[in-house]
Amino acid sequence: MARTEIRISTLLLAGTAAIAVPAAAQDSAPRDSDDIIVTAQRQEQRLQDVPVSVTAFGADQLRDNSIETVQDIAIRTPGLAISAVDPVNTNFSMRGIGSAPGISQNAGGDPSVVVFVDGVYAGRGGTPDLDALDLERVEVLRGPQGTLFGKNAIGGLVQFVSRKPTDEESFHFEGTYGNYDRIGVTARGNMALTDTIYFSAGVSHKQRDGFEYNETTGHRVNDLNLTTGRAALRFVPNDTLDIILRADISHQDQKGNPRHNNCDSSFQDGIHCVGINPDPRVVNAYIDGEIKRTIQTYSGEVNIDLPFGTLTSLTALRKVKFNFVTPFFSNPINPPAQIESTSFGEENNSQFSQELRLAFDAWDGRLKGQTGVYFLKENNDRIEGQIQDFPTPEGSGTGIYPQSVNARSFAIFGQVDVEIVPALTATVGARMTWERKSGRFAGYKADDGPGLPPPLGSLDGYDVTGKKSWKAFTPRFALNWKATDDVLLYASVARGYKSGGFQGLSGTAAGASTPYDPEFAWGYEIGAKTDWLDRRLRLNVAAFRTDYSDLQISQLVPLCCVVVSNAAKARIKGIEVEAVVRPVDGLQIDGSYSWLDTKFIEYAIPGTDYTGNQLPRSPRNKFNIGGQFERPIGDLTAKLRVDYSWVDDAYFEASNIPQQLWPAHENVDARLSLSNPDDGWELSLWGKNLTNELTPTYVTWFSAYRQLLTPYAPPRTYGATVAFSF
Repeated sequence: MARTEIRISTLLLAGTAAIAVPAAAQDSAPRDSDDIIVTAQRQEQRLQDVPVSVTAFGADQLRDNSIETVQDIAIRTPGLAISAVDPVNTNFSMRGIGSAPGISQNAGGDPSVVVFVDGVYAGRGGTPDLDALDLERVEVLRGPQGTLFGKNAIGGLVQFVSRKPTDEESFHFEGTYGNYDRIGVTARGNMALTDTIYFSAGVSHKQRDGFEYNETTGHRVNDLNLTTGRAALRFVPNDTLDIILRADISHQDQKGNPRHNNCDSSFQDGIHCVGINPDPRVVNAYIDGEIKRTIQTYSGEVNIDLPFGTLTSLTALRKVKFNFVTPFFSNPINPPAQIESTSFGEENNSQFSQELRLAFDAWDGRLKGQTGVYFLKENNDRIEGQIQDFPTPEGSGTGIYPQSVNARSFAIFGQVDVEIVPALTATVGARMTWERKSGRFAGYKADDGPGLPPPLGSLDGYDVTGKKSWKAFTPRFALNWKATDDVLLYASVARGYKSGGFQGLSGTAAGASTPYDPEFAWGYEIGAKTDWLDRRLRLNVAAFRTDYSDLQISQLVPLCCVVVSNAAKARIKGIEVEAVVRPVDGLQIDGSYSWLDTKFIEYAIPGTDYTGNQLPRSPRNKFNIGGQFERPIGDLTAKLRVDYSWVDDAYFEASNIPQQLWPAHENVDARLSLSNPDDGWELSLWGKNLTNELTPTYVTWFSAYRQLLTPYAPPRTYGATVAFSF
């Protein structure tokens, strides 16, 4: 508690100093605030004019902050938390709303925070590689976004927007080398093929050695080997037609991510959990495992300017294939025996989507709106299971769970903004969604040993089918007042919706064929977006409350699976603050703070009552602060940036037991660059997690076998990057 108070006091003092400095410099020349144009409401708007909680990172910010992954984005975004078991099992939590592991990963489940890439819904398979995308910006929208973005944006969404091909010729090359033998190469280019056809393409490759060492096999694990390619073709024959075709593919092939077994004295009982190397970067797995993933996305966007508005068509096909083999836990027990447990899986996902959207305005711009229809077809085949090898009284066994799910979703939506009086605008929007899921689910056992605990030891096998339809109405109401050119005040009410689904993995036929229902959230928010002191100071504040009902909760069944049911209600409230100050030319200080209060107001199932507990992955306090100083040196430009972040403790699971604690952690990143803008080159030195903080990204607790299994975030990394642009 004392540490938390010290961190918050430091932030407040820094904020006070930041505000005091520009107050003394008001007579200096005004400076533009480098506004980012965002599409948080499916139309281009200045960030400060959007009555929604949005954190946006432009291309320059992504580079200067050394942002390469969604984890880097989460560090710098209030209210966003990310936990990960491995690259294909990543869980977002926004303002306390997120899917527990075992829900979004099942073939019949969905996430609570969704990802869009150039407007295309990316429901499965992880997040894109940021290097090859040639990103124009990243937008993080917080709170329910069910009206314009649809299902599963109940907590919010992350939107990646790439640059469109233009008629300007440009090329960019960069190379990186860092510790752990990290090598990175990126090449991007843009050119005009004719007066009306433009083309851009990019390719990126990253590789490094593993962050952990497997003492049993003698190999490094949790390495990286990722290649990504992307191309876009744009056709602009006249002022009213704009067509963009995009294609991207990424392939990842690397060793697995075995969990470290935290085997301290409190867990040792003379039978389990003995003889483990205490070094958290050392694992004792009988195999290394593997992770392979390929993602392909093909899309076509057509924009037609009509006399009464703009018609947009977005057609997309997305395919994801991945497989993983992970030693779930593997450690010596009373010598010379060895516990061996392997989790494995393979998934093939195909997704087709079509959206038609009409944006219009009338009454000299006093009425603006958009309406449209959306269709999504998704087929998902998945097989996963576990292999148990326990040379003990517990026995051995293998459980295999094939799943095949077909999903269809159709929606109609619309939203209008009406200027009631000058500077006062009312927003009314709604979306109606119909969806259906059907699937086939099976479970088999093999080679079970005597005494194996259920469900594997008692699983006679099943092969069943199930289907279910749902519908949801997700409206939004907002009022915003443009008090001055630099002050926007707003209030909003919005409803979010997350799809229902099927268990996928279950110990019984009835459990596999019985669906769980959707969950819903009503979000209430008031906020202010302000610029002060000739736009040298930006201060955005939001306060919110979320009433969360029919939560899809999960229970871990040892040696089997995660069982899902709708059995909880929650209340969430919080405050978020984002600030940027430029006290003098060349110096920028920016940061954010979020306070989050989450509580289950109802969570009682047979044998368990978590009512009153904190929601998973919901740190009460979180802040980051960064400073950037830029100075010309002759024809060169030197730039230094340092970022510090701190996150309060939280829990990975609803049980809130000590073994599932996500301890408070901090992070320090830095980047020093020297560039020649005229010649188009830049040399940068960078470092991440400079204090070498040991931060778990998830914790799995098997009480029966005294297993506390923990994957960790990357250790201290550093390196150099050389870039050329012309």
